[in-house]
Amino acid sequence: MPSPLADRVRPKSIDEVCGQHHLLDEGKVLRRIIESGQMPNLIFYGPSGVGKTTVANIIAEKCGKKLYHLNATTASTADIKAIIDSLNTIEAVGGVLLYLDEIQYFNKKQQQILLQYIENGDITLIASTTENPYFYVYNAILSRSTVFEFKTLLAEDIVPVLKRAITVLEGEMKVAIAVSDENLKKIARSAAGDVRRALNTLDLCTLTASITDGKAQITDETVEQLLANSSVRYDREGDEHYDIVSAYQKSMRGSDPDAAIYYLGRLLAAGDIQSACRRLLVCANEDVGLAYPQIIPIVKAAVDTALQVGMPEARIPLANAVILVATSPKSTTGHDAINEAMADIEKGIGGDIPRHLQNKHFDGEDAKVKGQHYLYPHSFPNHYVEQQYLPDRIKNKKYYKFGDNATEQKFAEYWNKIKKNGK
Repeated sequence: MPSPLADRVRPKSIDEVCGQHHLLDEGKVLRRIIESGQMPNLIFYGPSGVGKTTVANIIAEKCGKKLYHLNATTASTADIKAIIDSLNTIEAVGGVLLYLDEIQYFNKKQQQILLQYIENGDITLIASTTENPYFYVYNAILSRSTVFEFKTLLAEDIVPVLKRAITVLEGEMKVAIAVSDENLKKIARSAAGDVRRALNTLDLCTLTASITDGKAQITDETVEQLLANSSVRYDREGDEHYDIVSAYQKSMRGSDPDAAIYYLGRLLAAGDIQSACRRLLVCANEDVGLAYPQIIPIVKAAVDTALQVGMPEARIPLANAVILVATSPKSTTGHDAINEAMADIEKGIGGDIPRHLQNKHFDGEDAKVKGQHYLYPHSFPNHYVEQQYLPDRIKNKKYYKFGDNATEQKFAEYWNKIKKNGK
């Protein structure tokens, strides 16, 4: 059985890679790194089908190291240890290059196992991820790696790849392939920036093409039928992506469960479960927040379940959570409080931490007041005693204001009573 068309036409040199001009054009940093032959640890971040694996393969060919390829969705700790065991053997005498696909699926322990070998240079890591590495990759690995973001491909980047693929297919089929430039553009546009998807569509077109006048004819009708039957057109980096996720979150914030469920369906139909989960978690914290604080672990559990079971069943826990968020009372008091506090911090407003809160128990000879004098709240009635916690300059600042929902008003009533009695 032949390999997928995307593998058969995979570029062998940097000049053949489509798109990614900001990384691979003459003089760009990643290209200069590759041409130097001295490979640092790299993390490639970007959507599927934009060339991350292709560039990693080209690097492996140039650097002369033993290449191992792991996919973190299926690899185990034993797979990592097998690579480590190969170090200092004859087959890995030039060192090891590990290409780790979907690194976000490796847990912290698995990433830590790699760390010491990355640090001493025994293993050179090239990791790829479709998720923001600053959220999903262990900080110690991030600090030892250079991150490059791969962009979604434009249709004009994909068309030359399709033409190159046609040449390959003609050689394999021993027949000329007739297809209009307009149909190639349609295939490229429908792929939403994913060259692999475009190549798969072209491959299907040639399989169903009729032979006329010694040529395989790819007709307008064939292209239209295949594109109509393909998955929902959706560009994760384009305006449509941002419009859908914006409408999704705003519908939950606006307490419209019907609209929220519709936009969840749009995301899931496009295979974008990650955006659906991320925005759902954000909305539970930002828009519901302290009006119903129990919602946060509930939504987290729904997201974890969805990611564990995968589609199509993932739609059910996500639908439950979306409806819960949309119909819950809303409060942005936590969101507003941290924004105001961070704004003051960025302006340099603050000061020294009060002496009784500091993590030291002895004073220098120049201290005017010796001793920490910290009052332990649990030693007082209702576990509360009045004392200063903020720096002197902002000691009366109020960042958090109780919301007008039932939950926060109950807390406000409780603390007004306790603090009045605790003075």
